[in-house]
Amino acid sequence: MKPERLTIDAYKFRTPLTTRWSDNDVYGHVNNVTYLSYFDSVANLYLIREGGLDIARSRVIGLVAASSCVFFAPVGFPDELVGAMRVDRLGTTSVTYGHALFAPNDPLSAAQASIVHVFVDRVTRRPVEIPQPLRDALAQLA
Repeated sequence: MKPERLTIDAYKFRTPLTTRWSDNDVYGHVNNVTYLSYFDSVANLYLIREGGLDIARSRVIGLVAASSCVFFAPVGFPDELVGAMRVDRLGTTSVTYGHALFAPNDPLSAAQASIVHVFVDRVTRRPVEIPQPLRDALAQLA
């Protein structure tokens, strides 16, 4: 059963996203695998800007452990999209994001996703507690 299509007001963080020519597939719309790339960009942008994540040197990194996406309406190049994110669950070592993409002039989401990031030690890849600066930033979206 498909979830309800949400409006942008359901998401606390928003950022513009530009589709690329290479995002379209032979059917003339953005290919489904590209949506996860958009969502990953939105999450990492937030973690870098608001949580101080240093993607090159931080001892702790976030890895995607699970993802699911529901598609409601096609988007395509050259659409100017809005990527939106919230935190649906903030655990000790993981966070579950609620993501959505919004097309121009459509108040309802084109796609919605749930993505789990597990925070791990960069070297051992073992789960670790979410560092306080990241936790504080994520809590703002809960």
